[in-house]
Amino acid sequence: MTNNVAPGGAGQGMGAGQSTARGAGRPVRVVIMGAAGRDFHNFNVVYRDNPAYRVVAFTATQIPNIEGRMYPPELAGELYPEGIPIVPEEELAGLVRRENVDEVVFAYSDVSHQYVMNRASVAMAAGADFRLLGPRSTMLKAKVPVVAVTAVRTGAGKSQTTRRVAEILTARGLRVVVVRHPMPYGNLVQQAVQRFATAEDLERHQCTIEEREEYEPHIERGNVVYAGVDYAAILEQAQAEADVVLWDGGNNDFPFYVPDLHITVADPHRAGHETSYHPGETNLRSADAVIINKVDTAPPEQVAAVRETVTRANPSAVVIEAASPVTVDDPEAIRGKSVIVVEDGPTLTHGEMGFGAGTIAAEQLGATPVDPRPYAAGSLQGVFAKYSHLGAVLPAMGYGAEQMRELEATINATPADVVVIGTPIDLGRLLKLNKPAVRVRYELEERGGVTVEQLLERLPLAAKEG
Repeated sequence: MTNNVAPGGAGQGMGAGQSTARGAGRPVRVVIMGAAGRDFHNFNVVYRDNPAYRVVAFTATQIPNIEGRMYPPELAGELYPEGIPIVPEEELAGLVRRENVDEVVFAYSDVSHQYVMNRASVAMAAGADFRLLGPRSTMLKAKVPVVAVTAVRTGAGKSQTTRRVAEILTARGLRVVVVRHPMPYGNLVQQAVQRFATAEDLERHQCTIEEREEYEPHIERGNVVYAGVDYAAILEQAQAEADVVLWDGGNNDFPFYVPDLHITVADPHRAGHETSYHPGETNLRSADAVIINKVDTAPPEQVAAVRETVTRANPSAVVIEAASPVTVDDPEAIRGKSVIVVEDGPTLTHGEMGFGAGTIAAEQLGATPVDPRPYAAGSLQGVFAKYSHLGAVLPAMGYGAEQMRELEATINATPADVVVIGTPIDLGRLLKLNKPAVRVRYELEERGGVTVEQLLERLPLAAKEG
């Protein structure tokens, strides 16, 4: 599989502004800033086998326990027999100076434009160029149609949109294979290509809570899910068993594969974020269709504001309004009770939301949320300190076994009658809880004249029916 790189490749555009060192015949020295996802993909498709470059390190942030590790030689390729170190992002300036770095490549997502340019300033003050690699350099071309679902922010509603798309395509008799944006937080060699078709696969791959939240709902519906590190190798396997590849984006990153249909989800609870976060604005401007989600709970003036922004930024996009109604497995179990609300972790943390589906359900049923912060265990104390916007809600942090135990301990120590689980999976099956737990579910419900099904009918996919 080859990538869709423009003529001249990643080195195109360097000329009069090059440093003297670059003209001396040595490889361009690069640092890639990341969070164990886009950074590895960019390396694999642009730098791995390119002798014109030398990637001296990755920096890491957002994800616990990623820094201090190594991108292994088995994945890094022949040019990197010792692998590539992964260091904390805080060391960037010193790293640039110490390693005589020419370029710093920013390669992670769901951060403000201000945040990106602050990092650019650090890199440039230390003497390096600062780069962002775009779709033409990093997207791979599939042999089958690709439908991509992305968002302008984490927690906008990608997951239920992806489930809705899969449901429609599967009903047409098409084989849908979901490829999920990477979350490789364990052994990177073992996670190079991962295929999930059963609950046993989740156990075999020792999936974290975040991984389970994304994979399990698809598996329950009979869809195969791929994820991992090497997305060229993943594509080769996925497209071999698919009529359609469904790209399930992570955070607000843009797709790794060239989409035949690109759907971007916007969240009116965070009106204005659609043009102030990276690379969510890229998704907004490049989308074929924009779904304005959560119109049932967002103020009408904010829904209108998002629609106006979409029309201005991408006037050719189809606009679909949708609700994200919540349903509770046992409403009477939480009505009027004291509850600890557990919400999707990334949505609350780097997604910067102060609430999710669990909070909405608790409010609708007159339940009283209990503040979990005084009872936070271990690393969760640091999570609350870092994300100060959080109130009486607990993010479902579970990036490893230790953090899952801390989550369990926090829930059990919080004096509430019931646990309200607003995550996409049943945490009660993974954690040993000392109080009853009730799940809150949410799906996409289109409102208005245009539906996702009508959108998919515009693709050549219909010709494959039967």
